[in-house]
Order: sequence, then C-alpha cells, then structure tokens
Amino acid sequence: MLMSIYELQGTLVNAIKESLVRWWVPISNMLHAMKARIAFVITAALVSTTQAQCPDYTTYSQSPHGTPSAGPLALPFMRPDPACRTFNSSAVEKVIDDLKSLLKDPDLARLFENTFPNTLDTTVKYFNSTENLAFIITGDITAQWLRDTANQFAHYHSLLGVDPELATLVKAIINNEARYVAQYPYCGAFQPPPESGLAPSHNVWADGVTVNPPVSNQTVYECKYEIDSLCGFLKLSRSYYQATQDSSFMNDNWRAAIEQIFRVINEQSQPTFDANFNFISYYNWTGGGGSLSPQVNNLGNGEPKAYTGLVGTHHRPSDDLSTFAFLTPANAMLSVELSHLADVLDDTGQLPDVSEEAKIWSSRVDDAIWTHTVVDNIFAYEVNGKFYFIGFSMSTLKNAGFGGRYVMDDANVPSLLSLPYLGFLNKTHPAYQATRKLLLSAGNPYFAAGKTFRGIGGPHVDPWHPWPMSQISAIFGSDDDEEILKSLYTIANNTNRLGLIHESQSIYSSTDYTRPWFAWANSYFAEMILDLADRKPELILKTNKSYRPGK
Repeated sequence: MLMSIYELQGTLVNAIKESLVRWWVPISNMLHAMKARIAFVITAALVSTTQAQCPDYTTYSQSPHGTPSAGPLALPFMRPDPACRTFNSSAVEKVIDDLKSLLKDPDLARLFENTFPNTLDTTVKYFNSTENLAFIITGDITAQWLRDTANQFAHYHSLLGVDPELATLVKAIINNEARYVAQYPYCGAFQPPPESGLAPSHNVWADGVTVNPPVSNQTVYECKYEIDSLCGFLKLSRSYYQATQDSSFMNDNWRAAIEQIFRVINEQSQPTFDANFNFISYYNWTGGGGSLSPQVNNLGNGEPKAYTGLVGTHHRPSDDLSTFAFLTPANAMLSVELSHLADVLDDTGQLPDVSEEAKIWSSRVDDAIWTHTVVDNIFAYEVNGKFYFIGFSMSTLKNAGFGGRYVMDDANVPSLLSLPYLGFLNKTHPAYQATRKLLLSAGNPYFAAGKTFRGIGGPHVDPWHPWPMSQISAIFGSDDDEEILKSLYTIANNTNRLGLIHESQSIYSSTDYTRPWFAWANSYFAEMILDLADRKPELILKTNKSYRPGK
C-alpha cells in the first residue's frame, strides 16, 4: 500500500534526523567554514555593489567638492564618500583629526586631510586577509608598481603597531609582491592576483615590446627593470617589521623573492663583456616595430658597462630609459635597504648567509658610489664608472669604468635630491649641499622655473613640467626655515585649487598639470608634513611641540 503524503513526509523527516545526528559533527564544522566564506562573499558583493555606484576617482579628482577650507586658497574636500572608500583605519582618522586641530594654516590642514588618507581611500583594489593578499593600484593606472606601493604606504608605518587591521593589509601587500618578485624579479608593475577575480588591464605601452626573459601579460603589467623597484619591496618589508616586530611575513614566498633579488644584484653588477669578450646579457627590453615604446640600442641592452661594484638598471624610477646603467640614487637606496635587510635578518635569527651577503653588497655599493659617482663634491645621476688609464687588458678593468657621467636629476624618488630622505647621508654633508645647489639651478637640465612654479622634472613628461615631488624632496633635504616654507607654499599654491598633489605642473600655466590622481605624490606630501610636525613644529603647528603619529 502506498504511503500518504503525510506518512511519506514523516518518514523522510525521521531519516533526515537520523542522518543529521550521525553526521552532525562534520556537518557542523563544514557549516562553520561555509558561514565564514558566505559572510566574506556577501561582504565582497556588497562592497562591489557599493563601489560600482561610486564615481571614478580619476574624474572625481578633477573638480572641487565639499566645503572649501577657510584659508585664502579655499581648497576643496576631496575625499570620497565614506561608503566609497576602499579601506578604513581609525588610526588614520585620528591623525587627520589631530593635524586639523594642530596646523596653523587651514589650507595646509585641508591638503593634509585630502592627501594623508588618499592611498587607503582610493587605491586598495583588493584585500583578503584570509588569503594574505592585497592589490594596490597607483591611482589612475590599474596596476601595482612595487616602487609606488612602497612609497604610497611609507607615511603609515608608524601606525602599523597601533592598527592591527592596517598592519594585516600591509602584510598582505608584502606577500602578494613576494609572489610577483619570486616569479618575475626583473619586472616592476603587475596585474591583479588571480584570486581577486579582477581582470588584467591592457597596457598599450607594452604592445610590441620584446622582453627577455619573457613574461606573461596576465601577471605582468609592464616589465621595465628598475633596481629601485626591488628596493621598494625591501623597504616595505623592513618597515613592517620595524613597526610591528612581526616576522611572520617572512614566509616561503618572501624567501623566494629575496633569493631572486640577490640573483638580479649579482647579474646586473656584471660587465657587458667577460674576460674573453663574451657578451653577457641577463635581461633586455626594447620597443620598435610600431610600438609606442622606444627602441633600445644594442638589441635592447643599452649602453655597455664595466664592472664597478655598482648594480646596473635598465630604467629609471620614472620608468624612462637610463642613459648609463649605474643610477646613483637607486644604488644609494639599495645600499641602505640591504643594510636594513641584514638588521632584520639578524634580529629574527633567520637566513644568516643572506644577512652576510646583504652586508657585503651594502658596503660594496656604498664604496662604489663614492668612488665612481662623485667628482669635485658633485654626484652624477648616472655613470658608467670612472675611467682609469691602466692598460687595455680586461683583467685590469676590474673596479674601473668607461668614464661616462651624466650630471642631472629626475624628480622621481630615489633621486639625488632625496639622498637624505633615503637615509644614505646627512643633509649637511658637503657633497649633498654642493650637489643640491647645482640641481636646483639651471645647471640641472631638468630644472625649470616660472612665475608661480619651479622644480625638477624629467623626460617622462617634458622639461617645462617640473614635479611637485621634487619640492617635497627639497624639504626633506633642508633645515633652512625660509627654504622649507618657500618649497611648501610652492606646492600648496599649485594644485589648480583642487587640493591634491599632481604628477607635474607647467611653469607656464597654473591649469596645465598631469595626473590628477597620483597616490604616491599625495602620500609623499603627507609624509613630509608629518616630518615637519616632528622636527620643525614651530613652522607649521600652533605650538612648538613635536607631533608623532602612533605615539
């Protein structure tokens, strides 16, 4: 006889109950995991939906918003709506509130209010603490540059010890970058990690470019080799440890990245020819054949180099081609960061052989900078090494060079103007003082001055568009109050009344600038304000009492 619908329902319920009792523990565990995952997915979906309704910040940053500041510049409030911000930190908000009440000038207070949180407000494109992954864009370019990211987060380092969530974000950035570096150590800009579900971006400047070793454009956005990009990864890593004393970021990914960094250092310190005139090339890059990127001489290898103890680089921090391979400020940063790396490894008792190698290279590069780049107390921006006429045997060219020397500076950090900021020397050093005087004059081919704006630029834009970043570096490198205030208000008065720091600014027109949304420049400005609040509080604060965030 067939069961009634009610009897069938009762039998099924009893069967389900028995099954649930038998399998309850594993199901409970599974449900707990599913609950966490579902919560994450729902949160991500809500964030995604909210973000989809938010205005594009590239457009948003080009027109004023909010109530103007009370100063003569009447600067707008340029932070996105709280629902549109990509990461929130209570520690960051406290610093903003503190400085708004402490700064004398309401226009400077507004500039700080806009710039200090800009990286967190606008550039955290993906963050998953469970996966220990984060993807940070530069601003108006949807790619993660190793160099930019390190600089975008430099002004938050003092807060990592008081904001665990912010520290977790930085740790996730380090892990993601470690994966990039371990796989493609010669590249500096990358696509989103596959776990993010974000689609890779198409870089038209990479079309038609030949890179060796070859790369995948699904992972790599642009493979220009810049030694300072690897320095940026080292800086972010050691700054995280210094702030948190947490060594858990030193995982297998990180160790693999460190191994690859030393591989690049060793390869790029080699001369173009060995003792038997065998041509040595570990990396080459060239455009051509209709590519937007330029063709590079010597089949993409650039100018030949001799052994000097310096480490060569193919591109500058501006992403422009080097004239000579040995870039002085990038090597200065490398020497500093390798010394810090050794300190971290010693402090944690890890990788003693790597620590020793880092110390050797830091000292070797430092010695080579003073030997090969300084003439009459003036640093050259790029060199091919000092030339010593000691015969024509290849073996006698050890520690010599070809004599090429380019005296100039580029605004992008690391620069010669930023050597004190990098920690390479004291701002009072005679060689820095003499070099600084030359760089901030017509003696530098990329210095330009107009009626309202002046500074150092570079070939990335053109000679008549100096970068505000150069004025920030000038402030870090000065103790002269008048000099500092002049540079500070040169920056503040030239935002096109938009209250953000742009990439470059024309000396001919106050409305002619590049990159309205450039997170690195915003972070660098805010970092400089915090530096002044600490070492020169009487210049910008209402009281002569140093202010340090996170203290």
